[in-house]
Amino acid sequence: MKIKHLQLIEGAKQAEGLTVIIDVFRAFSLECYLYDMGVKEIRPIGSIEDAFALSEKIPNSILVGERKGKKCEGFDYGNSPSAVDREHVGGKTVIHTTSAGTQGIVNAQNAEEIITGSLVNAKAIVSYIKSKNPETVSIVSMGTRGIRTNPEDELCAEYLISLLEDREMPDIEERIASLRINGGEHFFDPDNQEVFPEADYWMCIKHDQFPFVIRVEKDELGFVGRKLGIGGT
Repeated sequence: MKIKHLQLIEGAKQAEGLTVIIDVFRAFSLECYLYDMGVKEIRPIGSIEDAFALSEKIPNSILVGERKGKKCEGFDYGNSPSAVDREHVGGKTVIHTTSAGTQGIVNAQNAEEIITGSLVNAKAIVSYIKSKNPETVSIVSMGTRGIRTNPEDELCAEYLISLLEDREMPDIEERIASLRINGGEHFFDPDNQEVFPEADYWMCIKHDQFPFVIRVEKDELGFVGRKLGIGGT
């Protein structure tokens, strides 16, 4: 298995084979929580305009997304997992657009298969990849707005690669804890809690808690991320 570690939107454009698009804070952590809350399906999309257009085609859909961290105007929710109301989203289709994560999906046009990447389901991602045993795996850390690297996505990529290569990362707990002051500082700014609530930080660093992956497919309406259980779950 050839493993390629790529970065940002340019990296997504170069991705091939089975591709993992990583966005830890917060897009693809949020998507795992959304499936845990019982959403019907998640439709990642590139632009705000396309999100509104798609919502017109899907009755009772939920608009979720951000630009520069802030909830898109007219959307139901921003990119905050702690802000989502489980009762409101259960059974619904979520249309999701973000500055980094979903941009990686729409730009990975040469990928044979796409799954989303986060710490919260990292071991499930690795189990899925090993079960597929592809010739090439592209691990794409999307960074901040897809234009500059950040510590959390780089750490997630490193963690996935170590597990794929059957190498232990004995300091994973310490490395994740260090994100509090190196990558996740904005979640602890008392003046910015409306956009980046502290609760989001703690939700996004809970590694390996979900036993499923989100595989991105395409149908007549565009991209759709579907939950796939690992190990019969």
